[in-house]
Formats: sequence, C-alpha cells, structure tokens
Amino acid sequence: MRDIGIGLIGSGYIGKTHAIAYAAHNAVFGGPARPVCRALAEIDQQKADQEATSLGFKRGTGNWRDLLDADDIDVIAIATPNALHKEMAIAAIQAGKHVYIEKPLALDATEAEAIINAYEAQTTNTNPLVHMLGYNYLCNPMISVAKTMIDSGELGEIVHFRGRHNEDYMASPDVPFSWRCSRTAAGTGALGDMGSHIIGMAMHLAGPASSLSGDTTTVIQRRKDHTGTMRTVENDDQAQALVRFESGAMGILETSRIALGKKQGLAFEIVGTKGSIEFDQERMNELRLYEANAPIGRAGFKTLLVDSSCPDFGAFCPAPGHGLGYNDLKIIEVNRLMKAIVAGAPVPVDLYQARDIERIIDTWITSAEQRTWLNLD
Repeated sequence: MRDIGIGLIGSGYIGKTHAIAYAAHNAVFGGPARPVCRALAEIDQQKADQEATSLGFKRGTGNWRDLLDADDIDVIAIATPNALHKEMAIAAIQAGKHVYIEKPLALDATEAEAIINAYEAQTTNTNPLVHMLGYNYLCNPMISVAKTMIDSGELGEIVHFRGRHNEDYMASPDVPFSWRCSRTAAGTGALGDMGSHIIGMAMHLAGPASSLSGDTTTVIQRRKDHTGTMRTVENDDQAQALVRFESGAMGILETSRIALGKKQGLAFEIVGTKGSIEFDQERMNELRLYEANAPIGRAGFKTLLVDSSCPDFGAFCPAPGHGLGYNDLKIIEVNRLMKAIVAGAPVPVDLYQARDIERIIDTWITSAEQRTWLNLD
C-alpha cells in the first residue's frame, strides 16, 4: 500500500471534516493508497500544535509554507477562507504538490485563471499533478444514481432543472460580521458559499449553461463585528437566476444564507420527457422518481433508498436503507482523490470545472448589476 502524505492548511469546521475523512479512508475503502496525516498548518505554532494533536496529524506548523518543501507531503489540502486560496494553491502547484482545495476555487474567475496558468506551467506528462475541489455533495451515492439515470436516457430528454441551496445560518441580524461578509476575504456571499454548490450540481447533472439572468440582494445590510462595531455587509445574502443550458433545457437556481428553517437546503428537481427526479440533501439517502409510463391510477413519485447497488455505498454498509452522513461524503471524496493520484481516475470537480463555476458566478453578478440576460463564454 502506498502512503500519500497530507499537509492540511486550516483546522476549522472544514479542516476537521478533512481529518475525519483521512483517518477513516483506509478502514472504509482500503485499496492501493492510504492518506497519512503528516502536517497541519495554522495561524501560529501554538494553535498548530494543539490542532495537530487533536486532529491526528504528526506535526504542526505556524507557517503554511513549511509544507511546500516537506518531502513527506504529497498533497496540499487548503481549507482556509477564500481570499487565501489563490496564493496557497499556486505555491503548492509550483512546489510540485497535488492540490485539494475547498470550494470555491477563488474569489473570481480571474484568480481561478491564474491558478490554472500556474498548473499548466508546472505539470508534465511524466509528473502530472492532481487537482481537485471540495464539492463533496457530488459524491453522494444517490447523486451518482441520478447521473446514471440521466446519462442512460432513463428520464428522456432533460427539459428543466430547478435547484436551490438555502440555509439560515445568517438569518438572525445578531449573527456577527465575519470574513464571510467581506468582499475582500470571501468575494461573494451566499452565491460563492452555497450557490457554487448548486451551480456545480446543475453542471454535473444538466450540463453546461449557455446564458442566464441573475439577481442578488443583501437583506441584512449591517452587522456587529467581534468588537461590537457596526459594519456594512459587503456581499449578497441571497441570489437567484434564470438559466438556459446548452442542451436547450431551462433552469432556475437560487441560494440564500438567510432562509429561515432551511438547515442543509441543497435540493433539486429535474424534469425529463420520460420521468422526473427530486432530491433533498436533508434526506440525503433518498431519491424520488416519477415514471411517465406508469399504469393509469398508479402514477406518482416513489422513493428510492440508498443500497449496495449505489456507487460507493457498499464500502460502508451492505444493508439497504442504512444511510450515510455528511462526513461520509468527504470520505468518498478523499477516495476519489486517492484513485486520481495512483491511477489517474477523474475527480468530481477539477480546476477547469471550478473555473467554469467561477465564470458563472461572475456573470451572475454582472447580470444582476446590468439587469439583463448575459451569455456565458
């Protein structure tokens, strides 16, 4: 078994999901590659040592650049605020490391392009660098089932995609101003944070988009920061768009961080000429299917439960209906990273697909500002 050394930057919520996935991967999937938690970088040495011990890394460092020259590290995993992604990703690529970056790729498409330029200047046929983004909802076994249904023609021609990713973690005006409210640190608000997930899902299932008409708004315009100072929120609380896909299908996308009652509100409906499907991440082990050829009086949606026929589920459990959880999706994602490194397998979202998501976000914002439909280049 080949050890793949991991250097993780950031130990917050997302960093912890990484640590859980690295630790669990071998027990769940085994295979020819094993992620090994070698080093964790944080804002200072004290925090790095503390979090390295807590999350199972062999050492900590207060300087993330220490990971670049470490011979025992193969992958740089970036789990930091968005504004840091560009510098860290480019440095990791130039150091010859594989990169695993939490979404979104960057603040905008221009930064995404700079990362790709660095990758293309560094990688070679004899030393290909793997690049993967952390769009872990795409790794849900039920999403794989939905993709198979679409690609096989089981649903017929896809004519409509309605998708949303709504949550309420900033619905209260008492939630303090954080880096997520800063255009400099985060870029967009709900649109980059959660909208990027539903955009990625739409691209994965319905294909490339050709044009859109977008809208955005900031509902809670001022929040107190950690010092009690009132600050202006610089990015969007919610956004919506009408979309046309290259296939001709129509679509509606929406996202919100102030949607009261929605906790993990990533959901979609896909309408085809032979059938329709519905999915909700809050019920992530189910897919609802409507088939047009049902007998008269028997038409209606039926619920499909995850089972061992669904990709990746059998590695966790042989029994149908015994559902997976959020962190399990990260374990599946890490397994796809391992397969990409040792066997050249495709990843769910690479740098180029992530750049396309950033282009859609940029166009969405411009469309909202200009109040018009815009084509996607």
